[in-house]
Amino acid sequence: MAGIRGKNTKPELIIRRGLHARAFRYVLHDKRLPGKPDLVFPKYRAAIFVHGCFWHGHDCHLFRWPTTRTDFWRKKINRNREVDRKALVALKEAGWRCCIIWECSLKGRGAIPIHSLLDRCSSWLRSNRPSTELRGTPKR
Repeated sequence: MAGIRGKNTKPELIIRRGLHARAFRYVLHDKRLPGKPDLVFPKYRAAIFVHGCFWHGHDCHLFRWPTTRTDFWRKKINRNREVDRKALVALKEAGWRCCIIWECSLKGRGAIPIHSLLDRCSSWLRSNRPSTELRGTPKR
C-alpha cells in the first residue's frame, strides 16, 4: 500500500490539466480546508475531490470488496467513507460547494468522455448550483 499515491493520481491529473486549459485557476490540496480537497477554486468558493472508487468504497463496477483480510478492509473503507462525509459536511457548513468526481467517470465501461466531463465541471464551477457528484454509468 505504500506505493499507492494519494495525490497526483492519473485521474486527478486529467481533471487538473483539463480545467487549467479551460482557464480555471486553483489551489492544490489546501490544508486549511476540511478533507484537503484535490482542487480548490477560491474565486468560485468551490472544491473538487477526485475519488478512487476502491479507496472510497463507491458502488460501481470498479469496486469489489477484497476477499482476504475482510475485516481490515471493511473497517478501512468504511472509515474512509465516514471521513469523506464529515469533510463534505464541514465544507458545506463553511459555505463551500463541493464536487466529487469518481474514478469510474474517467475509466471503465461507464466512463464519460473527457471533454463532456470537463464541460460538466466547467458549467458547475461557473454556476451557483450546490454540490454535485460526477460518476460513470451505475452498476448493473
